[in-house]
Amino acid sequence: MGKIPKATEAEQVAAGWPSWLATTAGEAIKDWLPKRASNFVKLEKIGQGTYSSVYKARDIVRDKVVALKRVTFDNQDTESIKFMAREILVLRRLDHPNIVKLEGLIISQASCTMYLVFEYMEHDLTGLASRPGTSFTEPQMKCYMKQLLSGLDHCHSNGVLHRDIKGSNLLIDNNGVLKIADFGLSVFFDSQSTVPMTSRVVTLWYRPPELLLGASQYGAEVDLWSAGCILGELYTGKPILPGKTEVEQLHKIFKLCGSPSKEYWNNSHLKHSASMKPPQAYERCLRERYNDLPRAAVELMDTLLSIDPAGRGTAASALNSEFFTTRPLPCDPSSLPKYPPSKEIDSKMREEEARRQRGVVGGKNRTIDSETKGLKQSRVVPSAKANPELVMSLLRKQSRSSSTCSYSLVSKRTSNSGPITQGPRFPKSKREKHVSTIPSEYLTSSGSIEFASYKHVEEGKRVPKPESSSKDKSSTDELIKKLHRDQLGSCKLEHSKASALIVS
Repeated sequence: MGKIPKATEAEQVAAGWPSWLATTAGEAIKDWLPKRASNFVKLEKIGQGTYSSVYKARDIVRDKVVALKRVTFDNQDTESIKFMAREILVLRRLDHPNIVKLEGLIISQASCTMYLVFEYMEHDLTGLASRPGTSFTEPQMKCYMKQLLSGLDHCHSNGVLHRDIKGSNLLIDNNGVLKIADFGLSVFFDSQSTVPMTSRVVTLWYRPPELLLGASQYGAEVDLWSAGCILGELYTGKPILPGKTEVEQLHKIFKLCGSPSKEYWNNSHLKHSASMKPPQAYERCLRERYNDLPRAAVELMDTLLSIDPAGRGTAASALNSEFFTTRPLPCDPSSLPKYPPSKEIDSKMREEEARRQRGVVGGKNRTIDSETKGLKQSRVVPSAKANPELVMSLLRKQSRSSSTCSYSLVSKRTSNSGPITQGPRFPKSKREKHVSTIPSEYLTSSGSIEFASYKHVEEGKRVPKPESSSKDKSSTDELIKKLHRDQLGSCKLEHSKASALIVS
């Protein structure tokens, strides 16, 4: 991002831009004037990201509903400002019916906060697809895919990679028009450039295999992979590659799309190719998996989800595929149904309310047995953003740091909300032998410990108070020893599974 002359910077400050913004992001705000915050009224929050929030608002001067993306810069951090300036530059360069339009900027001088003013879109694809009772027709799905690929073609033709194509970033208005939004991870690219780029982009479920393997040289094909995932999601009604970790994500990709050829492994020189190479080769089975879908849809999905980036073609070639010329043809956006506003945040709120309701019901009727059943299937799962080579160390660290909560017999929440059911209590003299106090040397694997199965727990009966007879002490000692052996064996088994990249 080039620097602007000092005179221009002074003019921008005089026009109302803060000096910290003019100094760092002068090129991004060139020839623009800041909008007045007093001209906008927030109506409701409609989105939440890692670094920003999105609000529905009214522009009282134009009497128009808009979307405001709020970004705060901590202590006027230069890198954060440059990051936002890049997004503004990208949005100002792009001008297409299928790309969201940036209408202006609002600056709060006192709080180092910026609002990006966008046209308001009633829906996003994730929110719309997850709305109860909503189902898309095939002409509708083709209409959405045509608009997505048209927007991507414009981005790539102007040297821009989006790098975060997913349903919640595809906005749809009440006229059926789809627009690509959220260019926070976008970057300008040149196919001839050798400047390395980060592989830590694209939401996990839509991330291509080369990025999971650590590629630093890539191009438009990363967005096309994500588009292929969207296509599969439209037809199946659910994400087609929902991995929990980078290791599992790559494993799911290989199982569906086949593992790369020997030549690819030898020539790609990818950062994680040695550690992430599967112990066995996988055959591609995408066509067989989706043989109940229309042939033209499977053909396009098969191309976009090519394991070799060079095989994905371009957005322009995808637009010329048979998918868009075979019947039923894509419908006109204006003919699509009108829906109540549907955002991803609405979907999350419905899911949270459903979990809360289940928790209320479960809290009234839950027994120790139901808690134990949920715990038997629990696993220690690393963050989806963890580096592949750090997965094992992270799991071990979690095991060591959570011996009293992760390995407690029954005092742990299940995936549903609700009250915690108190587990059996032991006298102080015997508490040190309770399963939840197993020494950390037994917890060196990545897997979760199998939980003890007691007859009185499984039957939901009250836990009898232990008596301090020598016979009980002897049987308790034997039980603890057995638990230690079983749990250590379980740990070793999980460790071997993780090492073999077999992630269930």
